[in-house]
Amino acid sequence: MKGTTPNLPGILVDGTVQNQGQNQNRYKPICQLFNNIYRFATLYDTFNRIPVFSAYTFTGPPTDPRPDEPWMIEPQLEGENNSPIMQKIGGGQYEHQAGNYDYGKLKRKNSKNYNAVNRGHLFPNSHAHDLETQESTFTLTNIVPQVVSFNDGSWREMEENVRKKLMTDCFSDNRNIEAYVVTGAVPSKSNTLNKRVNIPQLLWTAFCCLDKNKIDNKTNKKKKWMAKAHWGWNNKVQKETLNQLTLGELEEKLNEYHTDPVKVFPEDCPRGPKPTTPPPTQLEEFLP
Repeated sequence: MKGTTPNLPGILVDGTVQNQGQNQNRYKPICQLFNNIYRFATLYDTFNRIPVFSAYTFTGPPTDPRPDEPWMIEPQLEGENNSPIMQKIGGGQYEHQAGNYDYGKLKRKNSKNYNAVNRGHLFPNSHAHDLETQESTFTLTNIVPQVVSFNDGSWREMEENVRKKLMTDCFSDNRNIEAYVVTGAVPSKSNTLNKRVNIPQLLWTAFCCLDKNKIDNKTNKKKKWMAKAHWGWNNKVQKETLNQLTLGELEEKLNEYHTDPVKVFPEDCPRGPKPTTPPPTQLEEFLP
């Protein structure tokens, strides 16, 4: 990754992973490589065996149905000399990441076990524009254990609503659909799947883009950035709509879990309800 990355004190600061003291080699940045193309970026927690966040560029809705893609893992988490290309999962356990061994015995949603968890995407395949990028989201380094009623209810509804907004309101300089999205998870203290994989207590997401409605179509001037965010508890709930928040409100919530202020996006993106007009250079280099 180049340019600006999220600032999560104790985890990632100014683009540098905070692998110090007890966290030695705990957090690993992954440029998700699938079919020899980098698709998105992830920061992975090898202790909790879940991603801290995944960051991607939204460029439009899927062109194909949801793929029936085998689940994959990141080989280099098990050895730095391994291939950087994600590969299909084998049997057994992985030392530094989750595998099908952890997720394989999950109970699906039913009347007796509605608080079960399933595989929750941070970069959802429904936000990937082409088939290969959709397939690339099916790596367990992009997955957290998510309570079924939350994943299939309010979180999915939010993903659909955000996708619609990105399609109508977010454009690049050349008028193509484009938005920068970061989705992450806050780990729980002790709740685990298979006594290995942390079940996060909270999921969050934010996007930032050039506001289509604030661009002069003739001169391409007066460009303004806008940002919105959501978060929700990863627990058993009846379906309810997640309120749309400002970026500042999300960062205030995330500050509760860090010693210093969190910054999901650079200053180009407004923290309050009003769009901003700083130069977009930093944000345009946010992803690979």
